[in-house]
Amino acid sequence: MIMRLPNYEVVGTARDGKEAIQNAVLLQPDLILMDLSMPGINGIEATAQIKRRLPNIRILALTGYKTDEYVREAFRAGADGYALKDSSYEEFIGAMHTVVTGKKFICPDLSVHLIDIILRGDAEPATVARWSTLTSRERSIIKLIAEGRTNRLAAEFLNISSKTVEKHRANLMHKLGLKNATELVLFALNMGLIENKNEPKTVVISD
Repeated sequence: MIMRLPNYEVVGTARDGKEAIQNAVLLQPDLILMDLSMPGINGIEATAQIKRRLPNIRILALTGYKTDEYVREAFRAGADGYALKDSSYEEFIGAMHTVVTGKKFICPDLSVHLIDIILRGDAEPATVARWSTLTSRERSIIKLIAEGRTNRLAAEFLNISSKTVEKHRANLMHKLGLKNATELVLFALNMGLIENKNEPKTVVISD
């Protein structure tokens, strides 16, 4: 769909957050469409890492999550826009144009929802508050473990030692108040960190 647009060229795709970061550094596109839920390093952490290295790249979160927690986390990570997968074609194209020209974008449905939250003065949910205490490395590890990877496999994926993974795992379990792996998986599910999809999700495009 994007390739049919006259002013855009798709220069790369990625199956997970780690590959998205690598492609961003290698290809340095003008715009990245970033899914927030991916295997291993999730889209929010990938966004944060890309923005730290290449702040001029524009990132549009493209996701199915409509909760204010995800909107908040995405923009905190450095996303320039937040669009929903069920947006209309015209709205999607408008979101890309808005972001690539240096402006912020949030889909209309979510903007109304967030205004309601602000007016009500809703407090941040306890689950999200606990999530915000984790470091980026701990967030990556909790996702990998929730996906069923052992400490050794998680260490190999992140290019760190198994002992380092064990240390981070103990720290995050303490911060989240979790007692075992089952509770960790349930926490990950509640946060929308894992899902049963393996198709390519992150699209890197260049204006």
